[in-house]
Amino acid sequence: MSDLLGLDGRIVVVSGAGGGGIGTTVTRMAAQAGATVVAVSRSEANLDEHVAPLAEQGLSVVPVSADASTDDGIATVMDKVRRTDGALYGLVNIAGGAAPSTWMPATRVTREDWRALFAANLETAFFMSQAVAAEIRAQQNAGSIVSISSISGMNTAPFHIAYGTAKAAIVAMTRTMAAELALDNIRVNAVAPGVTATAASRTYVDDDPDRDRTAIAMGRRGTPEEQAGAILFLLSDMASYITGQTLLVDGGLNLKWTHLGADNTSLFLADDSFREAIRRT
Repeated sequence: MSDLLGLDGRIVVVSGAGGGGIGTTVTRMAAQAGATVVAVSRSEANLDEHVAPLAEQGLSVVPVSADASTDDGIATVMDKVRRTDGALYGLVNIAGGAAPSTWMPATRVTREDWRALFAANLETAFFMSQAVAAEIRAQQNAGSIVSISSISGMNTAPFHIAYGTAKAAIVAMTRTMAAELALDNIRVNAVAPGVTATAASRTYVDDDPDRDRTAIAMGRRGTPEEQAGAILFLLSDMASYITGQTLLVDGGLNLKWTHLGADNTSLFLADDSFREAIRRT
């Protein structure tokens, strides 16, 4: 399978590798497929907990503590890339997300709220993509960039408008960069996860198998490995004629878009007190 993916001897940057969820899983699976992974996280503690053990297992993983939302952080990443053996090939933009406190009515979103979510979820992905694409082109390599959007960016995102809009912008960014970079043999795609069982999602999504069976066509939430599999496919040579696309990886949640309750809040929210808090004007 690693031969089919075509990652042997290639450097892949994973931005947002240290959280123990999708980013860490992509890091592990890409390294298992033969890539040298430059694993980026702004938290050195997270790198020590989740990424260092991968290197200790003998996988080709290079941890980098850097804040990819800043120019200095991106410069640190690219300096590490240039000092790493191998040909730069890929980037996976995982960094982003949204804390439970960012859920609120559209009428209560401040400019600060809006800008913070766009910075975390759109700007970080764009400027990392810009830097990696420029370096791939300078090295005259082929390349592949995969960013994380969200089902919230493919549909409505009630009471989470800034996050959903930022993730929708990832789709537009992906299509435009794909068109600009196609003749440089750099492909640009995205994955839009549905509800996935990660530590981050558990801060506001509770366990309710009966609800999952009702809301999701496949009857369950996804795993980080299932998201990582789709990401690695788009990253790899197996997707060599695919660019500008956003792959919805949601177990069929989009087919049964019925997860909103009578008050139009998500049925996945953990409890009534949280639901009441985000509706407060």
